[in-house]
Amino acid sequence: MKFIHLSDTHLLPKSETIIGIDACDRLEVAVESISRDFSDAAFCIITGDLTDRGDPQSYREFIRILDRLPIPWYALMGNHDERHVAKEELPDLPWCSDGYLYYEFATEVGQFVVLDSLVDMDTSYLSKEQLDWLDGCLARARAAQKSVYLFVHHVSFDIGIPWLDEQYNMNNGDELGAILKKHNNVRHLFCGHVHRPIHGSWQGIPFSTVRSTCHQVALKLTGEKVIFTDEPPSYAVVLLRDNRVVIHDHNFLGEQIEFPDY
Repeated sequence: MKFIHLSDTHLLPKSETIIGIDACDRLEVAVESISRDFSDAAFCIITGDLTDRGDPQSYREFIRILDRLPIPWYALMGNHDERHVAKEELPDLPWCSDGYLYYEFATEVGQFVVLDSLVDMDTSYLSKEQLDWLDGCLARARAAQKSVYLFVHHVSFDIGIPWLDEQYNMNNGDELGAILKKHNNVRHLFCGHVHRPIHGSWQGIPFSTVRSTCHQVALKLTGEKVIFTDEPPSYAVVLLRDNRVVIHDHNFLGEQIEFPDY
């Protein structure tokens, strides 16, 4: 099975920019690339920060652009999102009765589980109700001998970029880790938030993050200030087959010159 992982689209009302970058234009190019090259993917999932300020117009732009995809799409909340506005503008997403956006869906390769770590711009946390729900999801999947693929905006661990590690890690990542360790059936953890392509393992579980479709965070492993850059954006093409997880980070901006006779 193939799916597309997008993140941190940071949309603003049309004509507004972030460090000179038009986030809407960038997302439109990403959607065109996916539609042209990977229309056979099962779906696309966007791991949060759908908008930059959480305003209604930006969510409308998000729907306008994403609905051009020839495949279904799923979304998460990030710290730049405003849940009550998103719920009004994105009513077709599977919102919970408590107003949060956590859910699961079945695929041919296992269960996909989506978490909602948004509290506010500077705080991330998974409520007890959500953790109990996750515990139940993993227990049911284990009983059915199904693999689980987990999605959440915030990372729960240090990634080596001090500003992100000190200010923006999930506040109760240890509680999440304990539940994952208890069931031992999460095959891969997909996150957003960090605006970088990072791959590793946590609690023995492989994880990956992906670049923003808009602006990036510089790879600065020292210093207390975040530096944003105009590095090329990308999305991830994820292949799940034969007990393997293969992730291709794809730079979708600009034409690539191919040399078939080399």
